[in-house]
Amino acid sequence: MSQRPVTLLFATSGHSGVDRVVANLLPEFARVPRQFHLLTIRNHGPLISDRLPANIREIRLGVGTKKLVMPPLALYLRRHRPEVLLTANHQLNRAALMARRLTGVDTRVVIRMGMSLTAMGAEMGRAKRERLFASMRRWYPLADAVVTPSQGVADDLERLAHVAHDRLHVIRNPLLNPRFYEQAAEPVEHAWYGDAGTPVILAAGSLEPRKDFPTLLRAFARLRQRRDARLVILGEGKERERLTRLADALGVAAHVSLPGFDGNPYRHMARADVFVLSSRREGASAVIIEAMACGTPVVSTDCPSGPAEALANGELGRLVAVGDDVAMAEAIEQTLCHPPDPDVLRAAVQEHRCEVAANRYLRAMGL
Repeated sequence: MSQRPVTLLFATSGHSGVDRVVANLLPEFARVPRQFHLLTIRNHGPLISDRLPANIREIRLGVGTKKLVMPPLALYLRRHRPEVLLTANHQLNRAALMARRLTGVDTRVVIRMGMSLTAMGAEMGRAKRERLFASMRRWYPLADAVVTPSQGVADDLERLAHVAHDRLHVIRNPLLNPRFYEQAAEPVEHAWYGDAGTPVILAAGSLEPRKDFPTLLRAFARLRQRRDARLVILGEGKERERLTRLADALGVAAHVSLPGFDGNPYRHMARADVFVLSSRREGASAVIIEAMACGTPVVSTDCPSGPAEALANGELGRLVAVGDDVAMAEAIEQTLCHPPDPDVLRAAVQEHRCEVAANRYLRAMGL
């Protein structure tokens, strides 16, 4: 086993898409005859089990915010001199590249960006957007490799952050493993899934503006004018009260359930009749892949940048314009009437098997 470690640095919410990426990569890295260091920041995820694989050691950097990570990261690099450092998140990506320059170590730095820069920039003021893109143009071309979960994000990085094409690696998120299918088969204690006569529409994600659940509620209210249906939205966040009020105002509160965050959304996906993503922007739309892996039809907004790729530009599921509740209601109804073949959906997502993604990460890191 090589003496120089392979180092992973993440700082997440504890229930984000990156958390799932980390949780699914670590068991695959356990199969590699290398020593890994998992650097963590106080008050952040990833949420990891008490029992890490034998070749993965957790090291806490002793800070509680991403803004302060650069000094302890530089000290870590000087002491351990890892062969490779993998980071995800703009602040951590920049800190890693700055720390390498400051210390002069020969560590290869591989960074990951999971979100569409175009869509992120559209939601920012001009000054903030220019500062972000200028920072990326300054630092990202210095990375030895840049990983993205979708071609759309890769195109953004090449155009807006000036990352060289040959340093970009599109690696689909590692989502599918035996544990995923075990969880999908677990029971759900929700009476609506047992009523075969009334279809259940499912959505999942943080209750925040980016997910645009108000448009989904309006689309659902339109659908209810034409046929019976129920809507379940999994997740938690600051928009819960607003969504509850809107469902009441639309007259559909009795047919909408917001059960909160569920660590196993896959069992819901396996039983829903249609999964809907209503987001304004996404990176790779992990929930779309997970729903398809369950054989569940998908309707999604055509937001930047992952849904169209995941749904083969509409061949595997209907795409609608962002914020268009009329088109969304029609797409849901048509999908209920004419669902795609579940086996076709399952076959389309095999690139997201964890062992496939982990091997591609290792190649991107030069291992």
